[in-house]
Amino acid sequence: MGKSKRVLIVTASPRKNGNSTILALKAAEGVNANGGEADVASIGNLKIGPCTACDKCRDLPEEGCVIQDDMQPLYKKIKDAQGVIFATPIYWFNVSAQMKLFIDRTYAMKDGSNYAFTGKDMGVILAYEDEDVFASGGINALRSFQDIFDYVKANLVGMVYGSADKAGDVQTNEKLLQKAYGLGKKIVNTSVAGASLDSQ
Repeated sequence: MGKSKRVLIVTASPRKNGNSTILALKAAEGVNANGGEADVASIGNLKIGPCTACDKCRDLPEEGCVIQDDMQPLYKKIKDAQGVIFATPIYWFNVSAQMKLFIDRTYAMKDGSNYAFTGKDMGVILAYEDEDVFASGGINALRSFQDIFDYVKANLVGMVYGSADKAGDVQTNEKLLQKAYGLGKKIVNTSVAGASLDSQ
């Protein structure tokens, strides 16, 4: 019997009961219930500084990023994962600052022609206030993730996104919760490259 597929789920809401986090935990249920191993990394309140563009990680790639902060243990989690799900609220028409910092800092993981997420199966979870994905700015985040995955040659398995206002509101949206669970299930069962989109 082979090893379980490890899926890193990165939650970037600073709120304890954030809607994107609730959806992420539902996706984790889907991963674990279908033979995978979910590793949830809550980065919303971690100390992760911005990339300083020093390029020391490119001069000495074996040493990685020189910034010693809460990003350091996340590098191994990224490396060990076969799949990654990004879960973020939409703030000012795009991903949260915490998520952007996390993504920027993966710059240090380039290895030859491969990037941090090259060859991995990827998923996205978004929560935002306005019901319209365009008016909320959610569309900007979706396009950003699509561009990133395309550039690094990662496999986009699915995207789950929808509206929720106050912290915890998404718990009453059974349809969206089931879509998040389904994303977790799907990323475990994906073994052939090919993109698909699971929208609300």
